[in-house]
Amino acid sequence: MPNNTTARGRRAPKGVLGRLIRTVFQFYPVLLPVALVCILINAVVSSMPSVFMQNAIAVVEETFETGDWSSASGPIFRLLTILITLYIISLIAGICYTQLMAIITQGTLAKMREKMFDHMQDLPIRYFDTHNHGDIMSFYTNDIDTLRQMISQSLPQLMISGVTLLSVFCIMIYYSIWLALVVIGGVVIMTFVTRYVSGHSSRYFLRQQMAIARTEGFMEEMMNGQKVIKVFCHEDGAKADFDKVNDELFENSEKANRYANILMPLLGNIGNVMYVVVALVGGSLLLAGAPNLSLSGMALSISIVVPFLNMTKQFAGAIGQVSNQINMIVMGLAGANRIFSLLDEEPEKDEGYVTLVNAKELEDGSLEECSERTNVWAWKHPHHDGTVTYTRLQGDVRFFDVDFAYVPGKTVLHNVTLYAKPGQKVAFVGSTGAGKTTITNLINRFYDIADGKIRYDGININKIKKDDLRRSLGIVLQETNLFTGTVMENIRYGNLDATDGECMAAAKLAGADDFIRRLPDGYDTMLTGNGANLSQGQRQLLAIARAAVADPPVMIMDEATSSIDTHTEAIVQRGMDALMMGRTTFVIAHRLSTVQNSDAIMVLDHGRIIERGTHDDLIKLNGTYYQLYTGALELD
Repeated sequence: MPNNTTARGRRAPKGVLGRLIRTVFQFYPVLLPVALVCILINAVVSSMPSVFMQNAIAVVEETFETGDWSSASGPIFRLLTILITLYIISLIAGICYTQLMAIITQGTLAKMREKMFDHMQDLPIRYFDTHNHGDIMSFYTNDIDTLRQMISQSLPQLMISGVTLLSVFCIMIYYSIWLALVVIGGVVIMTFVTRYVSGHSSRYFLRQQMAIARTEGFMEEMMNGQKVIKVFCHEDGAKADFDKVNDELFENSEKANRYANILMPLLGNIGNVMYVVVALVGGSLLLAGAPNLSLSGMALSISIVVPFLNMTKQFAGAIGQVSNQINMIVMGLAGANRIFSLLDEEPEKDEGYVTLVNAKELEDGSLEECSERTNVWAWKHPHHDGTVTYTRLQGDVRFFDVDFAYVPGKTVLHNVTLYAKPGQKVAFVGSTGAGKTTITNLINRFYDIADGKIRYDGININKIKKDDLRRSLGIVLQETNLFTGTVMENIRYGNLDATDGECMAAAKLAGADDFIRRLPDGYDTMLTGNGANLSQGQRQLLAIARAAVADPPVMIMDEATSSIDTHTEAIVQRGMDALMMGRTTFVIAHRLSTVQNSDAIMVLDHGRIIERGTHDDLIKLNGTYYQLYTGALELD
């Protein structure tokens, strides 16, 4: 299994939260500020009841001293009216911000998924060869879901709690610094407890994220390999391997949630103790007649101590809310960090400037670019002096002293030199790992060479834009990939502009038309699960038909008939011969019977071409190819 755990994936580095907020703001530059204003209004208003309680109690105290209770109704009614008005404003602000955050959250998730998928299409093949596919899937499911929780709930609640804490603390200082100091002492204790418990839970929540990704990667491998597991009776071994991965996830999740679940009870009880201490200190100061130290200059009285108790409860509750959101924020940041790590992956570099265009031939034999489809293709080559030249696309491919290494320092192709003239069929044979598929991967620039040159119609392929280069190539891979959709749609995947008639003609050419018409709905039969309702041979025939409808000048057949029985192979071979007629074709095959009519056969061994020539020439040579052909030497 590829190792895809990066240093950035182990912990959420600084700056992730800021980057996430900037990203959300870029998505919603108007709605987000409006939502933040609504959150601010809601938080400030929620801090005001203590002020009104103090004023109401002060009115009652004053009335109790004068005995004129009729004069108290007016001020109290006025306070209640203002308080009700503020609560209505708070309610409206609360409804607005929750609705806006729902829009912002789901919109952000949709845009992030779209952004990730768009970027993923620009990543080089190397990335997918070195990263577990299940782990990549986890970006779109588990990691995105952690953002949903954080954006929709944790960040708004954190902002509300933060504003509430600041507002309540300012009110406390305004009324009594002595009692505020008691609350600060409790806050210090709560802070130490929060740092200790949250530090441990955060660490395990981060490990949980990584363990979930590994579990999903393992499950993806097991589902893809279920037949192999059954064939080799490896069910018990698969269960044991899953138990290891699952136990790791359990241990991290259990520890993370154990620390997280103990935090709120601890803070709640500390808050209760703080409430009692404030009541005792306030009562003692009242009984002792101690002078009050405050910004308001008011004397310490019941009208201050009673609201202060309410503010203490509110203050402790806000701290608890902040602490309660820390774990969700940590999980969200871990998910965001993994998402940003994907977005930060270097896209496939393309410095090419030669493009593929439709062209028409003029009377003097020169080519001219045109917009309509003419079935004549040309390479459009702009030059530094401002001139543009056009070279007819013919399919002339040449390698000159090419070296290549997947990993620097470990060369897998050595000094490969070969040529394929337009219309020629060139075959590669050799044992597994000899470098056959690697050569074809270099032609379509899935990987770039380390040294040497590859020329396509006389043009260095590094100068050709990759999209245009690959558009000129048709490829049938050993591993067939069919997509969810009808048979017709899967064939048309090779050329989205192809008509139904062209798709059917391509299927006939590949020898697939006969079995397609026997399907329940013919060409409209729905395929799912990578064509699981078809045989391997039928899937391969559809892949050949897909390449045929693309009608490229160069074809690459990578073990194209490896999964087809001998009878079907004869049918397909006729279709392939018709498909390859007039096209430059590179063929990789284990069955040497499919390459005997090649114009040139390259025998590879450990990344070197050790023999080359026609079938008859190589048989006369009595070398490696002869031994392969006669069975004296096995390909594998």
